Amino acid sequence: MSKISLCMIVKNEEKSLPNCLNSVKNLTSDMVVVDTGSTDSTREIAQNFGARVVDYSWQDNFASARNYGLDFVQTDWVLVLDADEVLKLDAIASIQKAIVADDNLVVNLIRHEVGAISSPYSLVSRLFRLHPRIKFSRPYHALIDDSVLSLCGDESHWKVVDLPEVAIAHYGYQPAIIESENKAKRARKAMESYLKDNPRDSYVCSKLGALYLQLGERKKGLKLLKKGLKLHGSSEATVYELHYHLGNISVKEKQWDLATKHYEKAIALPLLPKIKLGAYHNLGSLCYQLEKYPRAIALYNECLKIDMNFTLVYYNLGLCYKATGQISKAISAYQTCIQFNPTYALAYQNLGLLLHKQAYYPESLQLFEQAFNLHHQQNPTLAHKLQQQLKGIGIIIGNS
Repeated sequence: MSKISLCMIVKNEEKSLPNCLNSVKNLTSDMVVVDTGSTDSTREIAQNFGARVVDYSWQDNFASARNYGLDFVQTDWVLVLDADEVLKLDAIASIQKAIVADDNLVVNLIRHEVGAISSPYSLVSRLFRLHPRIKFSRPYHALIDDSVLSLCGDESHWKVVDLPEVAIAHYGYQPAIIESENKAKRARKAMESYLKDNPRDSYVCSKLGALYLQLGERKKGLKLLKKGLKLHGSSEATVYELHYHLGNISVKEKQWDLATKHYEKAIALPLLPKIKLGAYHNLGSLCYQLEKYPRAIALYNECLKIDMNFTLVYYNLGLCYKATGQISKAISAYQTCIQFNPTYALAYQNLGLLLHKQAYYPESLQLFEQAFNLHHQQNPTLAHKLQQQLKGIGIIIGNS
């Protein structure tokens, strides 16, 4: 029977590491933890879980660190996680089934980006057979994909498969953990250096181009993203990211037709539907903005077919239904949004306004109070704005 080792690199991860290691204990037979210089209790926590902790002197290169860890793996398969990731219990049975096939080389896993607003899923090549030719490349956003492509070219019997279930929850997108400015600078430096020596790497064009846009360097970002699209041999996942980022910047610059084109091309790619969820959602939001409500509703409903737990979609459907006079559907959409996310202040606020217009005054007042309290915790400016808005129509909330 095939066995799996966890292999990961860490530094000062005492807060998140226990959840990560606990999530894999029923799947892995061994854990290799590469420590790059922790000064907290990370090493002790890993050892208490039975992990083999090995030291590595950090060289500003994630690929090198990950490859160092692979040298200590003794099982048939390797699962690579970061400390801020957790393996989903529901995926374990499917993983165990996937690694039994003799010709499976890599099992791509869907990762849920917890806290990401409009694009909550990505596909990551983190579960693979231990093979001497499979190595990580690129100093930042390290991947095994290049070595896998080369190996499959020489040995055509190997298969790369996608696991359809969500397998990993990634908590790095939560507000308290969003990448710091220093981390962004380090990422930029590493990717710029790599791109200089590998100018035809479309994956780095996508990642670095998106980072440039995030840092407000529009021209550099656009240039790299467009360059990435022109390069041949890009993976479908990379092409998706390039179109997705170009769609987003086109929306920001009010180039509606161009944004639509990029989102539609992203959606047309033969990828798992969950991976394309961000493009479906953002195209729906663009259609709403352009008052193309029927298409927006159709796209949002497509999102719910892919992921019925996508809270933001219910809120946006409420906006669309309200705009088209479908009040009962709008009310239901907001109620479902609140059911999935009881802290969604704007959903309470909009639902309150709808019920108030339907003369459900006690219910609407309660919703306004809930919206005010949530706004007060999350954004006091919005709380004051709601308070003044309601005061103008004779409704007093928040002890004003």
